[in-house]
Amino acid sequence: MANIKSKIKSIKTMEKARKRNSMIKSRVKTSIKKAKLAITQDSDNAKKLVSDAHHEIHKAKSKGVFHKNTALRKSSRLDLFFNKHMKSA
Repeated sequence: MANIKSKIKSIKTMEKARKRNSMIKSRVKTSIKKAKLAITQDSDNAKKLVSDAHHEIHKAKSKGVFHKNTALRKSSRLDLFFNKHMKSA
């Protein structure tokens, strides 16, 4: 444990940020899973869920949780998955 007052405060701040970031990452993962599940089951709302997943990814990028390239890669992979399954359906 830190002894310096400023370090104690920064540890507290970092812990808050870590929790916030993990919540946002979890939200992104969940939305991607829901979208992929809807795509594989040929659900009617698959397109909307993919759009929601893109929105969550973009929000995480804008908040600094994901690097720009990471967010683009996640979006791109989701689009590829969507296009591949919609073409075969």
